[in-house]
Order: sequence, then C-alpha cells, then structure tokens
Amino acid sequence: MGIDLSELTEKDIYKKSSQEITALLYQACIEKLGKSIQCIKQKKYVEANQLLQRCNDILYRLGAGINYEAGMIADQLEVIYNYMADQLVKANIDKNIESIQEVLTLLKKIADSWSLLLNNGGITENLSQNRKAAAYEQNVLVENKAMD
Repeated sequence: MGIDLSELTEKDIYKKSSQEITALLYQACIEKLGKSIQCIKQKKYVEANQLLQRCNDILYRLGAGINYEAGMIADQLEVIYNYMADQLVKANIDKNIESIQEVLTLLKKIADSWSLLLNNGGITENLSQNRKAAAYEQNVLVENKAMD
C-alpha cells in the first residue's frame, strides 16, 4: 500500500478524499494487526490489547462510513466488518494469533480490492468534489498517528 502513516500530518489527511482515507484506514488496521501478532508472540499482552482495540475502533469507523446506496455489497461489507470485529474481541481475550491472522487475511483482500478500484477509477464518486474526509475518518487517522 505504500504510505508511511507515521508521516501523515493532519493537513495531509484533510486533503484526502473519503475513498483515500478508507484506504489509509485499511492500511493502519493491517499494520496494527501485524504488530499485535508480534506482541502476542513476545508476550507483550498489554500492547497487543491496545493494538487490537484500535483495530476494532478502525473497523467500527469503517462500518460507520459505509455508503448503503452502493447496494448489496454495502450490506455484505457491514457483515464482514462485524465478523472481523467479533473475531478480534475473541482473539484479544484468548490471545489467539490464528484468529487475528484470519482477520488480517480478510482485511488484506478487502484493502487490495479497494486499492485496485481506487487506482483504476472504479469508484464512481468524483474524488475532486469530496476532498475533505468525514470527521470520524480524520480523527481515527490523527489518533493512529499519535499512538505510533
């Protein structure tokens, strides 16, 4: 995906479209899932807990930003986000790396598809019209940067 999230400023985030912010949220969640797996392996359970909670927050925010006018795919995406969030809660309680890996695999597939659509113009909304991201998207990225 390629963007160093730690170098994003709040000003940079305001310049992004909601579609670009969604891609950044996917990237942030993927990075945090990978870090949480490493923390569990190193028995850093408090840090793993914090990372997994942040991932659940990102999934919640992604779900809140779903455009239901997109049709059935939006409903299916909501179900997938909810499933991933539930899996992360269980994985956090049990410190189950396999469950986190399952969520990571699913999220990577979604993120790759989103990126492909974004890069190939498959997302129909005019990116130049919607240059300001929604408040919930901006806040989560600013919070993620502060936590890194």
